[in-house]
Amino acid sequence: MNALKRHRYRNAAAIVAGILFTSFVVLQVNSPKVENPPVTSEFHGPEEVTRILKRSCYDCHSNESNLRWYDKVAPFSYKVAADVEEARKRFNFSEWDSIPKADQEGKLWYIVNMIDAGRMPLPEYAAAHPSAKVTPAELTILKNYVTSISRKHYATGDTAAIVEKPKVSHVPTSINGIPYFDDYKNWKVISSTGRPDNGTSRIIYGNDVAVKALEENNILPWPDGAVIVKVVWNSQAPDADGNVKPGNFNNIQIMVRDAKKFAETEGWGFARFNGLDLKPYGKTAAFSTSCINCHQLAKGTGFVFDIPTRVSR
Repeated sequence: MNALKRHRYRNAAAIVAGILFTSFVVLQVNSPKVENPPVTSEFHGPEEVTRILKRSCYDCHSNESNLRWYDKVAPFSYKVAADVEEARKRFNFSEWDSIPKADQEGKLWYIVNMIDAGRMPLPEYAAAHPSAKVTPAELTILKNYVTSISRKHYATGDTAAIVEKPKVSHVPTSINGIPYFDDYKNWKVISSTGRPDNGTSRIIYGNDVAVKALEENNILPWPDGAVIVKVVWNSQAPDADGNVKPGNFNNIQIMVRDAKKFAETEGWGFARFNGLDLKPYGKTAAFSTSCINCHQLAKGTGFVFDIPTRVSR
């Protein structure tokens, strides 16, 4: 390479370096700042639960974000700021007691399920913040805590009562307009499952539209008009042979497919009726957001848990 070419090469390299340096400086100057608003109604739970949540969740899901120096360096700072903003919208431990108790329970189950699925903390966040990872033992602590809350909220009663006739004098209706109905008892049972994490077992029914969709493997997406009903019972302790049988009635959950009406929750309308009086779950329409957040884990089956891939008559 002659002297002229070397000179041109050095000039070009200097220009590129200058442009990169200037761009880096501009990114730093305009880097978004993560502000911490006042804590208004913080989460109150057992010390061991709070300690886990603060270490693993609070940097994003609270007004007490403790960002490290490398979180504030552009371009990473842009991603961090966007993640914190989105996380606080989903749930904020610094505003926890301002939401209804039932919504708190739904969000806690969402948190547990997302941790269990390895989706929280975000894998890329956990890679840069290894102390945020939740161990299996810690996950068990969180599950036990949420399970204890669920058992307090659900009244028990005579198993036969709900099968024969609910103890209600009117048709209970969810806040989003989905009414309770008895017709599901004549539908096809499409699945059954147990939830040892919260001590329940379930029978799952589908209407004709839902059954046909399963038969034809037409669930991505499910067709409008599909309705799925899940009847939930408190599980009894295992017998001497290890068999777990249904105990008292817990709740009935309904999913109604209407892509237009329920567009904000992936096309599904959710309703849940608790106890023998079939009390509608959720005091605000926000409960549906909690439902679909949890059901995101079942995206591969059209946001529906615990179903077979096909159903035959």
